[in-house]
Amino acid sequence: MTEKKTPLNHPKIFSHGTLECRSLDKSRPFYEEFLGLECVRHQRIAMLLRKGEYWSLVCLEVGDKVRQLGIRNHWGLDLATREEVERAHALAHEHQEKYGIQKIQKLTDAHGTYGFYFQDLDGNWWEFQYAGDGQEKGEGRYDKTFEKGDIAPNVRPQH
Repeated sequence: MTEKKTPLNHPKIFSHGTLECRSLDKSRPFYEEFLGLECVRHQRIAMLLRKGEYWSLVCLEVGDKVRQLGIRNHWGLDLATREEVERAHALAHEHQEKYGIQKIQKLTDAHGTYGFYFQDLDGNWWEFQYAGDGQEKGEGRYDKTFEKGDIAPNVRPQH
């Protein structure tokens, strides 16, 4: 187990992250209608996205300067059941053209979840997943992981 050190800074909460889009007007229907997020445009070139909690994404309109990210840089959304994941996957295919979804990966069981990745019209990657593990009772999978503490070795194996 790694020894915990006293932090130099003391933030009260993890408040936000950022992502880029070409056009807030064109991306907003995807965020609200397909992803089911709340949106509020708070600046000419910025819009807040959230789902029922304090933590938010700030979507910045950057036009053609939008940067393509790899699939490892994705935003995850948990669904309540495996069936909801399958439904979302079918809806992604059904509405791919309407919302400008570029890529849709196959459904997989990986890293303790059932889900799929998909890329939006701006090149951002998203994941719909069902994490099980008490999620239907409101128990957080990530909370349980933090409660366990470090369980993996902190050294990468040599190849």
